[in-house]
Amino acid sequence: MSIELPFTIHRYFETETTNDTDSLSDLFSVEAVVIDEQKTYQGRDAIKVWKLEAKATTSYQVTPLEAEKAGEQYVVTGRVEGNFPGSPVQLRYFFTLRDDQIAALEIKP
Repeated sequence: MSIELPFTIHRYFETETTNDTDSLSDLFSVEAVVIDEQKTYQGRDAIKVWKLEAKATTSYQVTPLEAEKAGEQYVVTGRVEGNFPGSPVQLRYFFTLRDDQIAALEIKP
């Protein structure tokens, strides 16, 4: 990945290429919140289940295209390709970091 990202966000996209949901969920704070497809997941256990279900139902790959810092958030635009209707799509990932962990992530079209 050639885009400059904080280490934690860089690792998030690296772990997306694997099925290592333990490593992915460890990037989040204990009380982190993820909002994806209009559903909210709070806490590491819920985030791990979210990612396990996503990996079980859809094969996909995310390629970060650009990133910017907007206030306390990092906004990453990614190209998501896989075996789902409408592939590929571009999604925006809104990360909030605290103490080198992901405190919040919202994924939007």
